[in-house]
Amino acid sequence: MVSAVLAAGLLLTACADSDGKGGDGKKGPSAISHIHGVEVHPRDGKLYVATHNGIYTPGADGRPELVGDRKDDFMGFTLGEGGTFLASGHPAPGRDAPANLGLIESTDTGRTWKDRSLTGEVDFHSLDHAHSTLYGYDSTNGLLRVSKDGTDWEKRSSLKALDIAVSPTDPGTVLATTESGISRSTDGGKTFAAGNGTVMAFLTWAEERSLYGVDPAGKISVSADGGKTWRQTGTAPGGQPQALTAVDARRVVVATQDGVYESTDGGAAFTKRLDVTSGGGH
Repeated sequence: MVSAVLAAGLLLTACADSDGKGGDGKKGPSAISHIHGVEVHPRDGKLYVATHNGIYTPGADGRPELVGDRKDDFMGFTLGEGGTFLASGHPAPGRDAPANLGLIESTDTGRTWKDRSLTGEVDFHSLDHAHSTLYGYDSTNGLLRVSKDGTDWEKRSSLKALDIAVSPTDPGTVLATTESGISRSTDGGKTFAAGNGTVMAFLTWAEERSLYGVDPAGKISVSADGGKTWRQTGTAPGGQPQALTAVDARRVVVATQDGVYESTDGGAAFTKRLDVTSGGGH
């Protein structure tokens, strides 16, 4: 069953569009769906949620607010230097743009975007920024790509993965979630060992001794040794996970089928930040 759930994520099936409306600072739908990424901005601690229909943030009343006016299908989503938004995905229906957005960038927290590279060529389903380097899982071609400047990319190992995470202290250590377990690279993603051991859906690695993972059933675990051993800390409410991020060793945000939840005690207890209507992420 675990492998079946992860396999479903790897197949990346499409979901129905949301009917929410909203512009920059305007109210969106009462709940969002089909989440692909969650991030917390380092400057103000604000939560941003990348979805099938745009990027949202909680408003003053707790309802989702659409950031900017682009309702693209944001897939890979991460923060770069200074909190720059880096993303990938597909254009909203009716927008004149290539089917694959490649790498896009926003320097104003998602209000406006510009194309950076690989436009029309690549759909990154997972992005991670570490050591002044961008790591991207190119789902179009089934391989890891790495870039220092977001423009020129080096092709690295081929693999079938749902998520990637890079060690915050060792640029050579890259982990990938696969159907058979966590696959590890010790050479910056040029090669990966076969996946084995604990099966995780998503990983996030903010601090050296605090690698967090969530399995397909929503169980939250932490590893102090880079994923070799795990300790379960709790279970995310709301069923199957859709995205995960850690701000530090204690603050974790997870999106599931019925909400976006935040924990400040390493995943033992959660508070709902946004409502989500049932729908698979990735």
